[in-house]
Amino acid sequence: METAYIKTPLGIAKIIGDEKGISEISALDEGIVSDIIPSVLQKSAAQLLDYFQGTRTDFSFKLNPKGTDFQQKVWQELLNIPYGKTISYMDLSKKIGDVKAIRAVASANGKNPLWIVVPCHRVIGADGSLVGYAGGLWRKKWLLEHENPTNQQSLF
Repeated sequence: METAYIKTPLGIAKIIGDEKGISEISALDEGIVSDIIPSVLQKSAAQLLDYFQGTRTDFSFKLNPKGTDFQQKVWQELLNIPYGKTISYMDLSKKIGDVKAIRAVASANGKNPLWIVVPCHRVIGADGSLVGYAGGLWRKKWLLEHENPTNQQSLF
């Protein structure tokens, strides 16, 4: 496994992966940025930087997250949430076929190892509130605003 650290507007992104795919992307509050990005991580690092620059809305590198079958099912469903859109935890539970699994879905969402790429930040409370984000609610708010900016009306 290779590791790289890149600077983002939300802190340092830690990327871990190998030729089988990226297994982890996480946000750190501080750290040292990598001088050299290993070749197996270059595509993911470049695409994350494109995302933060506002020029990318999806990712095309290979994913290889580790988790239970249920977690994998939830993470796969998260990939279906369009850029700039949100759904509730209840909606996500319905999409995986078990409305009673809302707590398990929320738990799997919180254990998502692929920050931003598997867009767990797009899942909100049924009342529209920003709830349950392992990276901090301030990051979730930033990401949702980044993906769906409000256009300021001109006063003139």
